[in-house]
Amino acid sequence: MPNDYTETITCPFGELATNLSDSELNEAAYEILVGACLSYGGKTSNDKVPDSEKNSEKAGVTTTTQYTSLKSRAASKVKKALGIKSRRTKSSGNKTVPEQVKKPNSIEETLRVQMRVSEQMDSRVRKALSKVVVDQKIESVVLPLEMLQLLKPADFPSKEEHEASQKRYLKLLEAGLLLHPLLPLENDNADRQRLREIIDGASEKPSNIIKNKESMQSLRSIVTSLACRTRDDGTVSETHHWADGFPLNLKIYQMLLEACFDINDEASVIEELFEVVEQIKKTWQVMGMNQVLHNLCFLWIFFNRYTTMTDQAEGDLLNTGENLLTKVEHDAKALKEDSNYAKVLSCVSSVILGWGEKRLVDYHIHFRSSNIESMACMVSMAVVSAKIMAEDGDEGDEIDVGYQKVDEYIKSSLRAAFTQVMEMEKSSKASSKDFQNELPFMARLAEEVSKLALTEKETFSPILKRWHPLAAGVAVATLHSCYGNELKQYVSGIDEISPDVLKVLKTADKLEKDLVQIAVENSVDSEDGGKSIIREMLPYETESVTSGLVKSWITERTDRLKEWVNRNLQQEKWDPKATRERFALSAVEVLRIVDEAFEAFFSLPIAIHASMLPDLATGIDSCLQHYISMAKSGCDTQSYVPTMPPLTRCSRRSKLPGVFKRKEKAHKKTQCGTANDTSGTPQMCCRINTLLYIQTQLDGLAKREVTHLTNSESNQDISNGIEKEFKLSAAACEEGIQHLCEATANNVVYHDLSHLFWDGLYIGDVSSSRIEPFLLELDLQLEDISLTVHGNIRTRLVTQVMKASFDGLLLVLLAGGPARAFTLQDYEMIEEDFRFLTDLFWSNGDGLSAELIDDFSITVKEILPLFQTDTESLIQKFRNITLENCSSSTTKSKLPLPPTTGQWGPTEPNTVLRVLCYRNDEIAAKFLKKTYNLPKKL
Repeated sequence: MPNDYTETITCPFGELATNLSDSELNEAAYEILVGACLSYGGKTSNDKVPDSEKNSEKAGVTTTTQYTSLKSRAASKVKKALGIKSRRTKSSGNKTVPEQVKKPNSIEETLRVQMRVSEQMDSRVRKALSKVVVDQKIESVVLPLEMLQLLKPADFPSKEEHEASQKRYLKLLEAGLLLHPLLPLENDNADRQRLREIIDGASEKPSNIIKNKESMQSLRSIVTSLACRTRDDGTVSETHHWADGFPLNLKIYQMLLEACFDINDEASVIEELFEVVEQIKKTWQVMGMNQVLHNLCFLWIFFNRYTTMTDQAEGDLLNTGENLLTKVEHDAKALKEDSNYAKVLSCVSSVILGWGEKRLVDYHIHFRSSNIESMACMVSMAVVSAKIMAEDGDEGDEIDVGYQKVDEYIKSSLRAAFTQVMEMEKSSKASSKDFQNELPFMARLAEEVSKLALTEKETFSPILKRWHPLAAGVAVATLHSCYGNELKQYVSGIDEISPDVLKVLKTADKLEKDLVQIAVENSVDSEDGGKSIIREMLPYETESVTSGLVKSWITERTDRLKEWVNRNLQQEKWDPKATRERFALSAVEVLRIVDEAFEAFFSLPIAIHASMLPDLATGIDSCLQHYISMAKSGCDTQSYVPTMPPLTRCSRRSKLPGVFKRKEKAHKKTQCGTANDTSGTPQMCCRINTLLYIQTQLDGLAKREVTHLTNSESNQDISNGIEKEFKLSAAACEEGIQHLCEATANNVVYHDLSHLFWDGLYIGDVSSSRIEPFLLELDLQLEDISLTVHGNIRTRLVTQVMKASFDGLLLVLLAGGPARAFTLQDYEMIEEDFRFLTDLFWSNGDGLSAELIDDFSITVKEILPLFQTDTESLIQKFRNITLENCSSSTTKSKLPLPPTTGQWGPTEPNTVLRVLCYRNDEIAAKFLKKTYNLPKKL
């Protein structure tokens, strides 16, 4: 894993106002350390050293007594408390590489080596300080001042080194007494001004001060005055304050603490950590340090060492930093009012928090399962640092800082991880050359987000749950929102449904269910059971989107089918010769399109076939009904039926056979239709066959769709609903067939054979215009119909022709106009003609059944006897039935004119009246003249 941690971090202790280098500070630190050790005889206040060992300790020799063993065990406990393991030995393969530097024999020697101090300098410093601290404590000495006076040119290898040393001591005095004193000095302080003049004057030749006794005495007086403090009781403290001001003391102390790390292995602390720290603590009096400041500096040293390492595999450093930060957090409450400490603490906390948050706001980039422990430490340190800073701002009690911070980290990192995954998927799609069978981008993104959520749940959430009980829930809610925003944008750009779109919606639905499941599992122990998290996850509503797209798809398909029906049926010729089955090709084509629509529908990768199929079936059913409606359009059943003329009375001279013979000749036809006629008898038979074909196919269509549904992912049975939908089309076919049969029959009787029937039958004398010519032509028509119309519908159509013939005969007899007149003697010929007509349809038993003929001929048979009833009896019958049907106010002298209902019958007043109107005798004429004043002609 690449090193994402190493970086240079600015020290939070602040910058010195003078140009003291790290090496100069290190030398100063070593001098203070040696002086403190000499002053305190190498022991702390807690050490109980036997008298026999005191001399050896002062000489810097480490004994091997039981005392040393006790200290080693104490050191081990300290390391364990701080989370520090024993020093590692670097290895290469299976061979152990020995240490580069021989292990020192004493703590003093260890410190010299660790601080990279030469033996020559160590000897020089010890020799000089042994003269100063032999009779006084180190805190009572202004060490730079003494060293300035004690060290001679002979103590150095060269004159230049001596001068550099003198300049360093002057800079230390300047830094400790003028630039960074613990207690600020007034600008007009005379000693301050005088010391400034001396230092400035000696900046080039500091040796001049040493050579001049008066100058040295003056310097000593000024320095002592500035370094001393007056107690509240007016006495002067013995402690000299020259290195306890911030940040000088922290900078020097930092150099001491760096000695805790092995110079040969920067990631490891030395085995003598406990002893070294105990020695370092002896400098506290000089630098104004205490345990609290020590903890803060120690924290910074470990943290800084970790962040500047070249190999972040050393988790011990971070673990130690975490433990130290916990102590610092506890210390912070005690020293909250100390402005210097608070300032440094705030800077350290800010640096740790800032450094940690750079990684934690995008922890998916920086952490894996291999270094997840480091993440736990880092989160802990960031949270504690944030708490310290919040408490400094008096906000610690108002908010749960840990919860808030981790919540921010989760949301920020998941958003960043989502963006990275999205960019990677876009990049992989752009570079991919094999697009076949490749999932669309949004579907692949959903799969990657699901993997990301699983990684979060298994790797990161268990760590983050320590601070945020709903860590996994927040993570998946964030991912849910990120993907939801992309999905919303994607859906808004969809123009039509496609397999890719449906794949995206399907994977999005699965992703949402996976994310919700993780949120629910994570929230089992929460107070609200995770309801708050679930409420944040606004549903994708993929089913609703899918339903809307499918509905649009269905609408588009059905609209296209309806347009096809309109376009093609407007051009349809209804030619029975177009197919062997004598139905229109458009019927085959429309059913093919319907089948294709259903095939395409069930090819859609959706799980809602069952719920959406009724919509498709309804739309298809509507299109089929539209086809059926257009198939029967232009074929009105009453368009060929003659309009009944007004009533007239008859006279013997009203017959004009010559005129009607010419009319008959003019209307005579040889064929029933032409090639361009779409409403001729053959074409109408083709329409009937077409509707019959569709009707027979509907049942199979419904069964095929039920089979499709069974094979689909749906477990819902709505087959009855589908069949019910197609029953509407089947009913429309049935009604259309009946309509076309009636229209065809009327077309044959009243249009194709009108010249022989309506315009010829019984015109003039009955004997000269009998029914035989009509029957001959009708027989030919029936033969053509039988050859054209489908066998399953033949009887039905012929029956309608028979009915139209019977109705037409009554229309001729009862509403044939003034050109027709009948006598009692005509009855036998009329009755015989009717018999000839019925025999034609019976056709010696090869035609319609006798029962069927009898059923349809009842009305004619009941009315015909009226034509052989004498006129007086008819008039009386008419009076009786008219009065029976009138109100009581009607008088016998004034009979009402019965309305024409068209419902002929022997007892129907209008029927009897019409028989009288066409009765060719004077009695009937006078009655009609007197009663209704009917004219003899139109």
